[in-house]
Amino acid sequence: MEVEMDKLVSLCKRRGFVFPSSEVYGGINGFWDYGPLGVELKRNIKEAWWRDNVQMRDDMVGLDCSIIMNPKVWEASGHVGGFSDPMVDCRASKERYRADQLYVFVYIFPAVNHKGEPTEAWLAGLGASPEDAAEAPEKRAAKLAKKFGKPTAPPTVIPYMQIDVADREKVIGPSTEDRGTLTEPRSFNLMFKTFVGALEHESNVAYLRPETAQGIFANFKNVVDTARVKLPFGIAQIGKSFRNEINPRNFTFRSREFEQMEIEFFCRPEEAPEWYAYWRKARFEWYTSLGLKSEKLRLRDHDAEELAFYSTATADIEYAFPFGVSELEGVAHRGDYDLTQHMKFSGKDLSYFDEERKERFTPHVVEPSAGADRATLAFLCEAYTEDEVGGESRTVLKFHPRIAPVKAAVFPLVKRDGMPEKAEAIYRELKKHNNVYYDEKGAIGRRYRRQDEAGTPFCITVDSQTTTDDTVTFRDRDSCRQWRVPAAGAAQALRDLLEGRSIPEGA
Repeated sequence: MEVEMDKLVSLCKRRGFVFPSSEVYGGINGFWDYGPLGVELKRNIKEAWWRDNVQMRDDMVGLDCSIIMNPKVWEASGHVGGFSDPMVDCRASKERYRADQLYVFVYIFPAVNHKGEPTEAWLAGLGASPEDAAEAPEKRAAKLAKKFGKPTAPPTVIPYMQIDVADREKVIGPSTEDRGTLTEPRSFNLMFKTFVGALEHESNVAYLRPETAQGIFANFKNVVDTARVKLPFGIAQIGKSFRNEINPRNFTFRSREFEQMEIEFFCRPEEAPEWYAYWRKARFEWYTSLGLKSEKLRLRDHDAEELAFYSTATADIEYAFPFGVSELEGVAHRGDYDLTQHMKFSGKDLSYFDEERKERFTPHVVEPSAGADRATLAFLCEAYTEDEVGGESRTVLKFHPRIAPVKAAVFPLVKRDGMPEKAEAIYRELKKHNNVYYDEKGAIGRRYRRQDEAGTPFCITVDSQTTTDDTVTFRDRDSCRQWRVPAAGAAQALRDLLEGRSIPEGA
């Protein structure tokens, strides 16, 4: 099924996945807090990424770099001079928009103005593409049609940045009914500025990092000198980044504070195309292995005009969110641009000496860069399901067991006959190895439904039969199938299920 975004947001708030940041004070746009279930889901995704890309490989090491770095780092990377978006303000609504995401829909109505000309309406919409931006102008055009008649033809769509300056006075902004309220586009740097030390002076300016990659490049020589690595090898990092987005939107997808999972994979220049192809494929398959359906996930290669000037190839791993197809991760062949820039600005030698070949050169880099928050949102969207069980509707999050926030829930059927004591003993044993939950309140059906909404893959119930044969009931979240397992083997049975072994035959 296609999840509706408002239903998912409501579930995330109700069940403790995601809350608006500082909500008691009215919140703050572009910032989000992860609740008890959300923090476990996101942590499991990050741990799966780290295990698969660092721990299980012999050619990868990790870093954890500081959020605030010497500002020259950002001069070398181009962020100080070029990390900006065109911005426009609306004088009427006081809202701010990215000018490169404004599209103007020019409608022609059959009614005429005082000059005898057909009535025009230049309606602006906001989105990453004309399709995304079209909904609001279409609704406003429908209202105008009641007054001026049905438009004579489909609208002409013009990117706002391509409109002649003289024609911008005709544009009606996204949140107003008046013409000419949008300011001229101006550059807006996306980095958060701060000051280091006691004085707020230009000499003490620093920035919250807008990406984690530059800390890796700045530490390239330190890693080579201390980790005894040989090309090809990668450096991985998970950490917070900050971008002062003009228009945060789509729940946690585009935020001002977010977490990245990045790899910079260093290799010989002639081997870079092969490694780019490898990482392009490997990163796509990682998402599918954790449950993202192939029909919602796609791999899109950038056209030549999309490529950064230093990149010879880039591919985006994209997902069909309810609000449109958007990027989860980018895989780019960045050449030697980053190391060369930092050598130029720092004056330090960041080249690599190949002991076997007795030659020195600047390695090329392949960069798989993923968003932990975007991945979390994609897995939430993919998992959200509405179905029926026993004639009753239910909402269930069908997470892959590896990333599910809670791995199992343990219930006593009733609070008597020693069942709570037995169930709690099983719970304590399971808790040594996994995040599990204990619940003895309410009817068993309601307890199942609560765990379905939390995405818990398995429930274990101590019931009346337990008192006679010392077995417990296992229940599968997705199929609702049930089977019995010796109580003493509950921990091993859960471990087998979480590691992918199938549900027993006949269950």
